Amino acid sequence: MKIISWNINSVRLRAPLLKQLINEQQPDIICLQETKVQDSEFPLEELKSFGLEHIYFSGQKSYNGVAILSKEPLNNVETHKILDSEDKRHISAVTKSGIKIHNFYVPAGGDEPDININPKFDFKLKFLDWMESYFKKNYTQNDKLIMVGDMNIAPLEQDVWSHKQLLKVVSHTPIEVEKMTNLQKTLNWVDSHRYKMGNEEKLYSWWSYRARDPMKSNRGRRLDHIWTTPILQDQILDVESLIDFRIKEKPSDHIPIITKLK
Repeated sequence: MKIISWNINSVRLRAPLLKQLINEQQPDIICLQETKVQDSEFPLEELKSFGLEHIYFSGQKSYNGVAILSKEPLNNVETHKILDSEDKRHISAVTKSGIKIHNFYVPAGGDEPDININPKFDFKLKFLDWMESYFKKNYTQNDKLIMVGDMNIAPLEQDVWSHKQLLKVVSHTPIEVEKMTNLQKTLNWVDSHRYKMGNEEKLYSWWSYRARDPMKSNRGRRLDHIWTTPILQDQILDVESLIDFRIKEKPSDHIPIITKLK
């Protein structure tokens, strides 16, 4: 199974890139975040024509939104209303082989890493607490789970262009890394990209739109992740990050990331 996670940053605007991605990679499943379209206007028929005909989505106008595109039908499609928020940030489904896929768009958290002056940062931390509690209560590490998405956290020093300079920047602050570590411990989640590539190599999945030449300055962060429960660890065959998608015409600020499993 080849699974792709991509914060597409508007599924309608970047439909041509999505088509190219599917044609080039021939994935079994694509999980999208930030689709930015309400369900009534989701371009369902257009996306079906790209080859992944089974499409499940939860969206809202102009913001957030998640979707799963699959070659084969998926079962038990669910969404969660998290912390009484109307944000559409989660969708899950079960494959024919019994693997449950959770697709999340974790809140970005605003600019100031201070819950007293920034409600968005407070919401982000509480969202991560909710995720930790949810997985603790509902699953064990022997369940076949894959969690993907834009987590909006770069946890390791090698996940950012400068650990020292970003310690006080939202996405790499100690409190966010601590919350993500607690989430990872719930089921001993396996970070597929680090599992295959180790912790020493710089890995990024996001480059700011503010950078005129993002690949030259290369001030990136690894905000996007694909995790599996330990029972699936030995089935992880390969991982990839499609860096060239950051410099295509009208790109998302995120790139697609891939994990292949037996």
